[in-house]
Amino acid sequence: MGKLSSIVSRVANQTYNQSRHFLPQQPWWNSLEPSFHKFPDDFYLDFKTQMMVEGTAALDIGLRTAMASLASVCCLPFTLSPKQLAEDYADRFFYQKIGDTHDPAQFFKKPTEKVTVHKHPAGMMDYKPTDGGVCELLSFESPFVTVNPKQREAYAKLKHNSTAWAQHWRHGDKPRPTICMIHGFMADPYWFNSKWLALPWFYKQGYDILLYTLPFHGRRKAPTEPFGGYGYFAHGILHINEAVAQSVYDFRLFMDYLESTGVEKIGVTGISLGGYTSAILAAVEDRLQFAMPNVPVVSLVDLLYEWFPVAPLVKTGLRIAGINIHEARHTLSVQCPLTYAPKLPKERLMIISGAGDRLAPPKHSRLLWEHWDRCRLHWFPGNHILHLDQGKYLKDMAQFLRDIDFDK
Repeated sequence: MGKLSSIVSRVANQTYNQSRHFLPQQPWWNSLEPSFHKFPDDFYLDFKTQMMVEGTAALDIGLRTAMASLASVCCLPFTLSPKQLAEDYADRFFYQKIGDTHDPAQFFKKPTEKVTVHKHPAGMMDYKPTDGGVCELLSFESPFVTVNPKQREAYAKLKHNSTAWAQHWRHGDKPRPTICMIHGFMADPYWFNSKWLALPWFYKQGYDILLYTLPFHGRRKAPTEPFGGYGYFAHGILHINEAVAQSVYDFRLFMDYLESTGVEKIGVTGISLGGYTSAILAAVEDRLQFAMPNVPVVSLVDLLYEWFPVAPLVKTGLRIAGINIHEARHTLSVQCPLTYAPKLPKERLMIISGAGDRLAPPKHSRLLWEHWDRCRLHWFPGNHILHLDQGKYLKDMAQFLRDIDFDK
């Protein structure tokens, strides 16, 4: 499997270099079409490798269809309702003007409040360090208010989302370099992400771990909501902007907490929607030692345009409201990693992507890689969920951390 991963990574990058004429110019929200959809998601591989990549891609398409169907039934009737679309369309200029500045500080305001962080015992299924370390839950009441004053009243009514949560693994002997991990959409359980991303392996390398819960997921989900992440996308297009803003805001407050305990080095990785968030953090937070998105998304609009059966519903709803894809991208550009230059040098940036990923297709990773001045990039021969040859990219991640002296 190590050879297979090397083949995918080498040939994927060669294929990408042959396709550079598809790359967009700024502003990206006006120039990605039609290049985004022409941008290739396939690779020129030998027959055996191609079959494995295509096989994992087929599994992803099935999962994508199931997730899109659930979202279509539960979220989109509210987000794409004529009333909601009319309200969002009328207020879109507030966000577009901020996106036009290409200044992340205009939207992602730095927290100034001091919060009280409470500690709680971890659950039965959560990780239990065997070396005398501690696994505990952290929470605080989020002081976040929406950037757009018109959104504040409605957003504040979502009470369960007002408490920020994270799980913290610490060795307990001294403050240690801390890897912060951000989960994906609908994939918030701590135990699941712990096993999926081999976080105990990194803990045993000597790092402390913080698993951050995104807004409207996990304990931040209201009891009446059908699944974690429902509230992220069920209250309108402009609400998504504010949910991303809160994701970054609350994460920075957890960084403040870690620093208050003596932690000097903090880095972030995330998967899928968490990869999207970690890519934004690279443009916002210069205290980070690294950002390492895993199978990231870079344009939520374009992602929805590819997910069946969501795609025809989104296209129809936006068309009825008089919103084309450029307008939708422009409105969401305020929270897109392609809008802002990263604050971290490319030596401290790394992207991990699956050649067979069809939930967050390879074109997303390629666009981010180019935007990040061709930083370190690792392709693995798997899909969004099934990370074949994971051992190789874990070793590559560990080497990356050593190369930037994060382990010291």
